[in-house]
Formats: sequence, structure tokens, C-alpha cells
Amino acid sequence: MLDLAIIGGGPAGLSAGLYATRGGLKNVVMFEKGLPGGQITSSSEIENYPGSAEILSGLDFMAPWSEQCMRFGLKHAMEEVTRISKNEDGTFQIYLAGGKSEQAKSVIVCTGSTPKKANFEGEAELFGKGVSTCATCDGFFYKNREVVALGGGDTALEEALYLSHICSKVYLVHRRDTFRASPSTIEKVKNNPKIELVLNVTVKKAYGDKMGLNGIIVVDNAGNERDIAVPGVFVFVGMNVNNTILKQEDGNFLCDMDDNGNVIVDLSMKTSVKGLFAAGDLRTKASKQVVCAAGDGATAGIQALEYVNH
Repeated sequence: MLDLAIIGGGPAGLSAGLYATRGGLKNVVMFEKGLPGGQITSSSEIENYPGSAEILSGLDFMAPWSEQCMRFGLKHAMEEVTRISKNEDGTFQIYLAGGKSEQAKSVIVCTGSTPKKANFEGEAELFGKGVSTCATCDGFFYKNREVVALGGGDTALEEALYLSHICSKVYLVHRRDTFRASPSTIEKVKNNPKIELVLNVTVKKAYGDKMGLNGIIVVDNAGNERDIAVPGVFVFVGMNVNNTILKQEDGNFLCDMDDNGNVIVDLSMKTSVKGLFAAGDLRTKASKQVVCAAGDGATAGIQALEYVNH
């Protein structure tokens, strides 16, 4: 029987593990099917984490986190969790992809979110063949070539700036003429001579051949089309929360969720089910920032510690 099972190894999960183990819980396992670090490891640069003056890539930034957590006894199980349920005795059953299961006295779910698809024609067929959601992963393949960045939030603009250091030109395509990004980022984009703003348009389709993407067709509000011939399109149009492990066999969720599928928690990261906590991007009204996820995880770790000990 585990004292605490942490599902997800991003900033929230690692922080939860750090505070729970340092606080005295002995049998704490973090289930993460890949290497710890989470989605932020694919970010090109981190410059807004308080106390970290040096600008680092997401991968470099997260590298010390797992080492620090493991020092206090957190265990990492490279296993995929498929479902969580609650037993009659108040404990939790953790079902793993291999068919096995574990039991835990408490659970913190930190499964985060994944990039949304824009759902234009050709996106799925050309995904991985010119259509990407990770500039850090794939930007190098388009060195000194033209690409499209699609979206209007912080991620889209930050990644457009990152791509501008690699590519000859970046078309920033957005369906509105205003952005949801921070003012400083917007200013940087507007002043970057290698970024062309293509506003008030939607992507009609991506086209290509067996060799990959050849370009996209965008259309404005008046129905006018424009062909942007590029070998790469980077899609940054929001995130989907990874909540499937909370879905039960009857189709209902284990705990209360909001209309968008986010877990409803209080200020202590407690869900509607005793002993079950949620932290990071998965929870309702999350700011989707590393520092916020880390704070959520620390709070959840402390609350799980208190729950198990009482």
C-alpha cells in the first residue's frame, strides 16, 4: 500500500513529491510514463520563473528538479496509469497499462494538458510531415526556411520569436487582430523584422504530397484566400486537459469537474473525493504557468501528508 501515488511528473507532480517526502511520507511513488519534467521540457526558453535569472531551455530548467525530489525518497515508476478508482475502504486503486494495479492511501493527479489541434483540412494527414506543435523539437529542420506559426496566445508568440532565430521568415497567422499574450511579448513580435503578421484569417487547409507539407491556404472574413507556401506549420491554439484517467467504467468521472473537463478543487487542491487531490494544468482555473503548477503541487503534497497522517 502506497502512502501517496502521484500521477504525472511535471512541475506539479515533482513539487508534490518533494513536499510530501520531505514532510515525512515514506512510500511515495510518482507514476510518469516518460522522463520527468512534463510538457515544459519542450519549451524553447524560460525567462519568467521567479528567482531564476538565467534564461534556460525547458529541458535544462527541469533537469535538477527530479534529482532534488529523489534525494528525499520520491520513487519514479515509468508506468502509464489508465484509470483511478476508489475502494470501499477509502483507499485508491491505480490501474496500469500493463494490466497490474497498485493501491494507495491518497492520490495527487497532475496529468497536465496536451496541445489542441486546429482541425483544418490536412492537419492530421500531414502531422509529423510538416505540421507540428513543438518548435523546440522541430524548428531546427526548417533552418533558413519560411514557416507558419498559428495562434494568438503567449505560447504562439513566444514560439514565433524562437522560430525567428532559426528560420528566414515566420508568418504569424491568427484569426483575430488582437493577441492574448503579454504586452512585452506582443511588442517583441511586432518589432521583429522576420515575423509577418497575417491577421483576421483562418486556415482553410494544409496541402502537400508524399514528401510532406507544401503550404497552407488561409481565408479572411470576406472569403478571400491566400496561399502561403511553407514546408512547416507550427500549431499553438490552446490545450486539452488530460483527464481520462479519472473517468470510471460507468462513464462518469471520479470527482467533480467543470464544464471544460477541468477538476474542481478548493484552495487546498482538494477534490470532491476525500484523499484525492489535483494540481497544475488539470485543475479548474489553472494559470498554466510553471510557477503556478509548482505552487499547486507543493500545496497538494502538504495536504496529502496531512491526510495520510490523520
